[in-house]
Amino acid sequence: MNRDDVAYLVLRIGVAFALLYAAIDGFVDPNAWIDYFPSFMQRVAPLVTLLHAFGLLEIVIALWVLSGKKIFIPSALAVLMLVAIVLFNVVEFQLLFRDLSIAAAALALAVISWPRGSMLEPSYSRVMS
Repeated sequence: MNRDDVAYLVLRIGVAFALLYAAIDGFVDPNAWIDYFPSFMQRVAPLVTLLHAFGLLEIVIALWVLSGKKIFIPSALAVLMLVAIVLFNVVEFQLLFRDLSIAAAALALAVISWPRGSMLEPSYSRVMS
């Protein structure tokens, strides 16, 4: 395994760990996570149902990222989710600033895995798939 492969693996593990931890802890201690849903979402369904559905989505995205297969989509979704969590909870920025670092790692994965042949294809010759 070369340095690029190790760095790619570390990014994937880091992003996946953050998503898996939040999802699993949401099942174990839902009260610690429920308040992060914006008020308009809280009217869509019961809060615990929303939290568990979101947790399942996080698990799917985390496992997809861990797989290393065509991870542009789950990486981009992770970026959107994490940035949205911060934007909808700006008053909690002292805690949620970390989500922006995780979003940056997910963005790096998305850039690395950007589909070949696109205008924004990474400039280096080796693109992870």
